[in-house]
Amino acid sequence: MSTLEKITISLPAEMVSEIRESVAAGEFTSTSEAIRDALRRWRGARKVIVLSDDELRRMVAEGEASGEAIEGEAAMRRLRAKYAAMAADKDR
Repeated sequence: MSTLEKITISLPAEMVSEIRESVAAGEFTSTSEAIRDALRRWRGARKVIVLSDDELRRMVAEGEASGEAIEGEAAMRRLRAKYAAMAADKDR
């Protein structure tokens, strides 16, 4: 794991309140974890912003060419069954 470095940031009271509420609700284990999550999401959003229109079009075309979309829960059921079967075969 990388070395942690402490920094000080200033936030509006409303943001601080929202962060503390999410920690109190159990969404995060600490205010630091909430901020790290926000920064990870920000990094991901920045990666998307820098994609060119051509890259985005290529990605959409790739997704469309990959086959018909399936509902998420159905996909997860299939994956769970697949890996359960694989585990059962391994145990034989």
